[in-house]
Parts: sequence; C-alpha cells; structure tokens
Amino acid sequence: MQEAVAGRLRVGRPLSRRGEPALVRAAQAGSAEAVDELFRRHWNAAHRAAWLVVHDAAAAEDIAQEAFLSALRSLDRFDRRRPLGPWLHRIVVNRAIDWSRARALRPETAADSVPEPVADEVDAGFGEDVIAALAALGPEHRAVVVLRHLLGYTPGEIASMLDLPRGTVNSRLRRALDALAVALERRS
Repeated sequence: MQEAVAGRLRVGRPLSRRGEPALVRAAQAGSAEAVDELFRRHWNAAHRAAWLVVHDAAAAEDIAQEAFLSALRSLDRFDRRRPLGPWLHRIVVNRAIDWSRARALRPETAADSVPEPVADEVDAGFGEDVIAALAALGPEHRAVVVLRHLLGYTPGEIASMLDLPRGTVNSRLRRALDALAVALERRS
C-alpha cells in the first residue's frame, strides 16, 4: 500500500525536480522528456569540455551532440547507481581527443593554427591568455587539464575515464601545467 502511494506521489513531480537516477531510469524506459532534461542538465559542461579540447566551436558542438547520441544508444548498459556526468564526460573527451588527432593528420589544417575562440567559450572561467596557452597543448594534455581543472575530477577518476594508469594522468597533468606556466610567463 505504501509503495502504491509513493508511486503516485512521484507521478506528479516535475521532471526538473527529479533526481538523476530517476531521470536515467525514465530515459532507459524511453521517456523523451527525461532525455530532454538530462540533455539540459549536462549540455553546457559537455560542450565546454569538448571546446576546451578541440578549440573549434562547430566541432565542439558536433562532438558533444555525438557523445550524447552515443550515450543514449548505450544507456541500457549504463550502471544507474553511478552518476551520469563522468560517464558522459568520458565519451565527450575521448571523442574530442580522437577529433584532434584526426585533424592533426590532415595536411590541409596546420597543427599550429588555432581558431580564434568565440566569446562564450572564452568566458569558461579562463582568460584569453589561458585559452591560447591551453590550445597550444596536445589533445591528451588538454584533456587531463580540462577534466581536472574545469570539470573537477580527481586524477584517479580521470585515469578510470580515459583508461590510463593514474601515473600517466599525473605525469600528463604535471607536464601540461608546466607548459601552461611557461606559455603564460612568455605572454606576460
């Protein structure tokens, strides 16, 4: 009887107030409204993470959209006891790294030519000088900096997300921060 009453109370609750596990369950059951709400909750961080790795606004949007679609197609395999954000960010960052690697291999785009940042992306909590210095890093180094300092993941979480040993994450993070410090010092 109590379960029936609790179930009825949840029905009238707006999606925007539901917890993420309830939204994931609803999305797994085929609720378009739940998918929309998850998209609204995670889009900004996913898009910003992609942009900070690839430094191309159009590509970042494509990457974030493709990552969402990939996550939705794989939602039945998602462990809903875990938060959705880290899983989604893993997909986004891996796709952004792949895009950056493929772009570096194309002869028509010089690896050292970085598109000018769009004003909204620059306002990601960093100044233009930091964004430019970050753009000079390789995609693997940018990815760990974005995951650690923009999205706030621990090195252990980043290692798990990127399927890397923790020592590799720590060394990439250290090298990236050292390179950023040198680049920022030169700009001063």
